[in-house]
Amino acid sequence: LAPKRWQILQAMTGAGPLALREVARRVGRDVKSVHGDVHTLLKAGVLERSADGRIVFPYDEVRVDFTLRAA
Repeated sequence: LAPKRWQILQAMTGAGPLALREVARRVGRDVKSVHGDVHTLLKAGVLERSADGRIVFPYDEVRVDFTLRAA
């Protein structure tokens, strides 16, 4: 995940359903750029939409564990 997408997830963790404009406000970015990142995260299944169309990060905590090795 790109750093700005991580920032979105951090801002949404435990926040419940948020409007796209609220997500943009929380990360200090314009709505258009956040829109693209949110839709990428929706397609990847990381974010979900609530019944009223708001964006949800349905986890209270995330643990990422991976190893990078030289090719």
